[in-house]
Amino acid sequence: MITYDWNCKTVDVHPQEEGKTNVVYNVHWVVTGIQEDYSATNIGTQVVSLSEGGDFIPLEDLTNETIVGWTKDAIGEEQVKAIKTSIASQIEEEINPTSVTMTIEK
Repeated sequence: MITYDWNCKTVDVHPQEEGKTNVVYNVHWVVTGIQEDYSATNIGTQVVSLSEGGDFIPLEDLTNETIVGWTKDAIGEEQVKAIKTSIASQIEEEINPTSVTMTIEK
């Protein structure tokens, strides 16, 4: 079974927006899947709007968990599934490679 870890701790902010300070508008996400000794990672960015999170939360009060929720909501269920499928395929390729690079010695 693959365990998926979402890291959404890097964000771009507007210093001022709609009377708020340090408003998150873009999330840099890293999703790592781990299965035993194998792992794979997908990275990307996702634009989020001030209204995505409902009530405004000051930057210093935000948690990775909150921003992961915003990011998954903005990406959509189908794309979240596609990210997990891609990671699972990468791990499967590590476990059972369909191609390997070898060097001819002579």
